[in-house]
Amino acid sequence: MRKRDHNVLTNAASLLICGLLAGVVVAAAAFPAVAMSGLAAKAGADTFGALPGELTMARAPQISYLLASDGKTPLATMYDENRRDVKFEDISPYMRAAIIAAEDHDFYKHNGVDLNGVARAFVNNSSATNDRQGASTLTMQFVRMSIAYTATHPADVLAATEDTSARKLREMRYALQLDKEMSKDEILERYLNLAAFGNGAYGIFAASQVYFNKKPKDLTIDEAAMLAGLVKAPTSFDPTTKSGYPQAVARRDYVIDHMVTTGAITKEQAEKAKAVKLVVKGKRAPNGCVATNKNAWGFFCDYFYRWWMSQETFGATSYDRERRLKSGGYTIVTTLDKQAQDGADKAVRAAKPVTAKEAVMIAVIEPGTGRVRALSVNRNFKLDNPKNPKNRPHSDPVQRAKGKLGNYPNTVNPLLTGGDGITGYQAGSVFKIFTIVAALEKGIPLSYTINAPQQFKSEYILRQGAPATCPGTHFYCPTNSNKQPGGVKDMWSAFSASTNTYFVPLQQQIGAANVVDAAKRLGIQFRVTKENDWANDKTAANQWGAFTLGVTDTTPLELANAYATLAADGKYCEPTPVQEIRDLNGNKLDVANPRCEKRISTEVARAAVDAARCPVGDNSSTSKCGGSRTAANGRWVVGKPIAGKSGTTDAEKSASLVAMTKQYAVAGILADPDWPQTNVKMKHNAPDGINPPVFQTLKAAMAGKKAINFDPPGQKIALGDQRSIPGVRCLSIDQAKSRLSGAGFTPIVSSARVTSDCPAGSAAGTSPEGRTIKGGIVTITVSAGGGGSNDDDDDDDNGRPGNGRPGNGPPTRPGTDRPGG
Repeated sequence: MRKRDHNVLTNAASLLICGLLAGVVVAAAAFPAVAMSGLAAKAGADTFGALPGELTMARAPQISYLLASDGKTPLATMYDENRRDVKFEDISPYMRAAIIAAEDHDFYKHNGVDLNGVARAFVNNSSATNDRQGASTLTMQFVRMSIAYTATHPADVLAATEDTSARKLREMRYALQLDKEMSKDEILERYLNLAAFGNGAYGIFAASQVYFNKKPKDLTIDEAAMLAGLVKAPTSFDPTTKSGYPQAVARRDYVIDHMVTTGAITKEQAEKAKAVKLVVKGKRAPNGCVATNKNAWGFFCDYFYRWWMSQETFGATSYDRERRLKSGGYTIVTTLDKQAQDGADKAVRAAKPVTAKEAVMIAVIEPGTGRVRALSVNRNFKLDNPKNPKNRPHSDPVQRAKGKLGNYPNTVNPLLTGGDGITGYQAGSVFKIFTIVAALEKGIPLSYTINAPQQFKSEYILRQGAPATCPGTHFYCPTNSNKQPGGVKDMWSAFSASTNTYFVPLQQQIGAANVVDAAKRLGIQFRVTKENDWANDKTAANQWGAFTLGVTDTTPLELANAYATLAADGKYCEPTPVQEIRDLNGNKLDVANPRCEKRISTEVARAAVDAARCPVGDNSSTSKCGGSRTAANGRWVVGKPIAGKSGTTDAEKSASLVAMTKQYAVAGILADPDWPQTNVKMKHNAPDGINPPVFQTLKAAMAGKKAINFDPPGQKIALGDQRSIPGVRCLSIDQAKSRLSGAGFTPIVSSARVTSDCPAGSAAGTSPEGRTIKGGIVTITVSAGGGGSNDDDDDDDNGRPGNGRPGNGPPTRPGTDRPGG
């Protein structure tokens, strides 16, 4: 506080006179018959002198602003009270003059307590025929508001505002002290920032916005006078109501006349101001995520709110954190990228309308920072009005029969991020990337080959007779989606075609627990209790045979961040909705900084991404994708180097796709959140499938951005220990098998025959030829004779757009045969 110069004798006299008059005035207010007694005056003076002189002033609640990542575009506002403090010089001189004219003509003349006003109140209140008058100055009113805002108990708030002798005495004592410690301009500034103006506007900044949609420094005479008039009775003088409008005009004109009396304006200015028709141009400030700048941004806003509420740095309890957000006056630059968000919003609604029971859910995250750039779903972010519901019948027949409504088109559920009972959705074969990561970490290269049959008899044990078992056994026996053998596949071609009978044996070889661990390190959470138990029990996890097929629940945000970690060369970053937070004083908070750590080696990450380029129609110089790609048009749609994977669950109850560049990772899931066991088949490449909105979102996000290629993996992790394949041409099949086995390879014999100049039934050659990985599979092609040669195509095209579901039945989880995959 800035101390003001006062005459010591004047201050002493003021204290004495105020003490005497205070006792008389308050006594006159409460007990007119004894107001003139010397006893009342003495009691007032004694009580007055015993009061503390130091007023505790806490900063009043301030509105917090959420902005998009450009630091300019409004996203949302959050507040308990719509208030933003402004400096004295940023308040119109007319506004300063108007409040003085309305509330305290002698503000700049008295010492915080108007002795003449106290005397007038005494004379008036001594007469039973007159209405009682107060003697509150602006300074005393400010004291009253300050005490109320610093109160920690409802009783203290009541004591600060009730009409009692004690309250008046306390205000006078504090007002005199404040007038010594603060300048008049400081007191006036704080008063205008604290006062309530109605319609949810607290302080002059909010009032200027709510009523006139302008800054306080731009207020005109008539506008300032109207706002000053509101302080006395905001509800009665409310210009937005039919009954309050004429009273607001009358009160405005009253203030304008008093501005002439105080010399603030001329009579000519006053008449001109009173002639202006009062028009309220502003509106009540939106509050919370249900009132975002665009309704579609509400899901991102809600994610931010949940993130804030989880941060202990903002308070020990959820109550403390919420109060800090809604009263701390923060300026929060979120990570929402308008270009990406608008692209996602357009894409999801092009795929499915808001009235569809199927939810198209898209999450966009930035590799290397964890910044969430967009969250979008074809829903309205709003609570359905129970008195006039707009939501459609529940999609679950059981719930619908009970008369329940679904969560569409209106919902505030965290569909994209999980929580509040939302555990996520089965994502299918996008989970195969975790098997690739785990295998690479075990030293198995991308070129590792497996002969993928139509059905694979695993060592995973299920309940005897379960649908996913081999007939007559208790062993899990997955098949490919098209019930066809996959043939000899390496990681590139198996991932590209989404060959189930490649990934289940690969997972079995390296241990399912290691695959689960890779998923955990890449950010997959396990919100279903049993799944969480299995994920944290290595013995149970090692029996999770269908984990590689994507049977656990996850969210679009988790999937996007898992793949983003690989795009960032294995650097995992905790997803965050903020990139900068500043407090009222402009100080930057460290809590918005990215929280990253290395979780996957660079070589493993690059190798996994190299395999992931195959399904979406891209490849590097090292990629060997084969003939089948499950989402082959991705590279063409996006027009930039991309990687990713599609996935479908059993019976196509959900469909997913991840697509990414070096700058953005986009994950989408198409499902029915209300009824996971839906009988609607979720599509991929169709216009209302999941692939178009994911690719279109990535294309929109990348518009105008530089194309950056993925770094290819090193030769060792891609190709492994390569060995020369011995020649077997024209040998008998048994001789060929023996020679290949002796060289350290795993020989298999092709069922097809090729035209060759070798004797029919003998070995016509091998596939591959030349060199392959040590211990890898080498296919012996069988001669049909005929004297010619013809290349054999062993790469069966067993994939189709959108495949990846475990073919004929339920995937395995420890101790269950629950469908999905």
